[in-house]
Amino acid sequence: MVSSFWAHACEKLGGMDGDYLMQGHVTKESIVEEARRLGAEMVGFAPVERWERHGDLPEDFYPHSVWPLAKTVIVLGVPVWLPIVESYPSQLGREQYTVTNELLDEAAYRLAAYLNRHGHGAINICRDGYGDSEILLDNPAAIFSHVWAAHYAGLGQVGWNHTLLTKAHGPRVRLVSVLTALELAGDPMPGEELCTRCLLCKKICPAQAFTGDQQMRYAAMDKTACTRNGRRLRQAFRNPCGFCVKVCPVGEDRKMFQSTNPQIYFKEGKDQAGQTENPVYRSWRHIRRYGGKPLAEDRGEK
Repeated sequence: MVSSFWAHACEKLGGMDGDYLMQGHVTKESIVEEARRLGAEMVGFAPVERWERHGDLPEDFYPHSVWPLAKTVIVLGVPVWLPIVESYPSQLGREQYTVTNELLDEAAYRLAAYLNRHGHGAINICRDGYGDSEILLDNPAAIFSHVWAAHYAGLGQVGWNHTLLTKAHGPRVRLVSVLTALELAGDPMPGEELCTRCLLCKKICPAQAFTGDQQMRYAAMDKTACTRNGRRLRQAFRNPCGFCVKVCPVGEDRKMFQSTNPQIYFKEGKDQAGQTENPVYRSWRHIRRYGGKPLAEDRGEK
C-alpha cells in the first residue's frame, strides 16, 4: 500500500486507484509512444556516459550535476514553422516560441510522471534552464544544454552557430529533456555532417555575436551581445531574434514551405520601403506591424 501522500498525488495526477508506484515493463518503444501522445514530434535517448566520453562540455553541465542518479537522458523536440520564423522578430514569432515552450515543459513533466508511476525515477528539466534573460548577462549559461543532449540522443548535430541542426527542420526546433534512473540503450548519434559552414548566420546576425571562420568547428559566440539584443526585442514584445535560425539553409522544411533561397533575407532591407511588389516581403511587414512595438530597423534606422 502506498502512503496517503502518494494516494493524494495519484488522485491529482489523473484519478489513479492508489497503485502509483507500480513496477511496470517500460521500454523505449512505450516511452516514445507516450511522448508522442503528449505532443513531442521528436524523441531521442542518450546514456549519460556520452557526456564524459565525448567531453564537449565542462563537467558542470553533465547530467549527473543536475541529478546524480541519472542514467539516461530522454530528449523531446518540436519544430517551429518556417513561415513564422521568417517573420522574426515579430509578435507572432513570440507566440510560437511561447506555445512550443509550454507544450514541451508540460510534455516533459508528464513523461517524468509516467516513468515515476511505473517505478522508474525521473525528473524533467525546463526548456530554458534560466529564470530570465537578465540572468544571462551576469552568468551566460543555463542549467543544462538541451542542444547537446539532443546531439547525444541522435536527434541532430550541433552546428557552427551552436544550434542543433536536424534533417527535417534544420535548426528550427525547440527542445526539452527528461533525466531518468532507468538504463536505456542510446540512439545512434548522427554521422552525417549537416552544417555546411556557409557562415550565413554570422553574416546576418544583428548582434554580430559570431566570430571565426570555416576552419573552426564552432563559432566563438558573444553570448552577452546576443542576450542584449534579445532583451531589446523582448521589450518590444517581438523576441526571440531568430535570424541565425531562419537563415540556415539546412532542413527539408524549406522544400515543404517553398523557401529554398536564404539570400531572400539579405535582400529584404532593400525592399524595406515597399518599392517592389514582393508578396513575401509584404507578408513579413504585415506580421511585424501588429501585436508588438515598432523597432528602429522597421523605419530603416540603425
